[in-house]
Amino acid sequence: MTIDSTRSAATIEEVAAAAGVSRSTVSRVVNGSTAVSPAALEAVHRAIAELNYVPNRAARSLASRATMALALVVPEDTTRFFGDPFFAAIVSGINARLSRSDYVLNLIIASDDPQDKATAYLRSGAVDGAIVVSHHTSDTFIDRIAAAVPVVYGGRPVRERERDHYVDVDNVAGGRRATEYLIGRGHRRIATIAGPLTMPAGEDRLLGYQQALAAAGLEEVAVEDGNFTADGGAAAMQRILDRGADFDALFVASDLMARGALATLGRAGLRVPDDVAIIGFDDSPVAQTVSPQLTTMRQPSFQQGERMADILLSILAGGNPPHVTILETELIVRVSA
Repeated sequence: MTIDSTRSAATIEEVAAAAGVSRSTVSRVVNGSTAVSPAALEAVHRAIAELNYVPNRAARSLASRATMALALVVPEDTTRFFGDPFFAAIVSGINARLSRSDYVLNLIIASDDPQDKATAYLRSGAVDGAIVVSHHTSDTFIDRIAAAVPVVYGGRPVRERERDHYVDVDNVAGGRRATEYLIGRGHRRIATIAGPLTMPAGEDRLLGYQQALAAAGLEEVAVEDGNFTADGGAAAMQRILDRGADFDALFVASDLMARGALATLGRAGLRVPDDVAIIGFDDSPVAQTVSPQLTTMRQPSFQQGERMADILLSILAGGNPPHVTILETELIVRVSA
C-alpha cells in the first residue's frame, strides 16, 4: 500500500475498515487490552503501520475525562527506593505493561505525607489510578488516596479490605521453605534477620520461619529486625553476635540485609558457609554480586509489577480482575548454604 504524505491523519474508523474489524476492537488494541484475538491483533497492527495511524490521546482524554496517567506511590525515602533492586524490578514490570497502552507513569516517593501534598495531587484528578508498593502500618495517607482513585497494592495491604486489589508473593511459604532447606541441610540452631513487622512481608516471612522451626521441633535462636536494608542487616547481625547467640545458620528475609550480615560476619572472623550457612530472599542482583554468592528465595518482582499494572488497567477499562493474586517463590541454591 502506498501512503500519501499529503493526506490528513488517519482516523480510527479508517484503521478499523482496513483491518476488517470494529472500531471498538481497534480501541482495545490501542489501549493495550488483551481481550483481542491474535488474528485481529495482527490485522489492526498491520493497518496502523500501513496508515501511519497515531492515536489522539489528548482528544480521547477530553472525551472520557481520563488523564491517561497512573501513579506509582512508594512510601519510602529516596535512599531506600534507589538503593533496593526490588523497586527497579517492580518499575520495569509496570513499564513493560504500560508500554502496550496509552498510559504514562508518574512516580511519587513519599516516606510520609504530613502536609498531604502527594495525597492532594492524587485526589485532584491528576491521575486515573495508582499502584502502591512497600507500605507500612503508619502510612495512613494511602487510605485517603484509595478513597479517591482505584488502587492496586504491591503486597498484602496493611489493612486488608474486601474491595482491595493486590498482587503479592507467598511470603509465608517462602520463609518456611527457606528455613526447611536449612533444616534439611542438618542445621538445628537457626537465627533470622527479619524485615520490619510494620510491613506484611516482614510479618509473613518471619511467620514462615517460625512455622518451619515448630514443625521440626526446634526453638528460635535469635530474631532481629534488619529493616530490609544492608545497613540494617549488618546492625542486626552485630546484635545477634553481641548477645552471644549460638547459631549455625541464618535465614535473612532479604538479599540486601544478607549482604550487610555477610560483612558483619566477615569482620567477626566467621566463614560462610563453613561456620554459618545463610539463605536470603529476593534473588536480586545482590545475590550474585556478594561473596559467597547467596542461596536465596526468588520472588518474581518483574512479573509482580507487570501484573499490578495489568489489573489496574483492567479496573479502569471496567473489567472485573481478581482481587487477590499470589505469585510463588522459588528456591535458588548457590554457595552460601
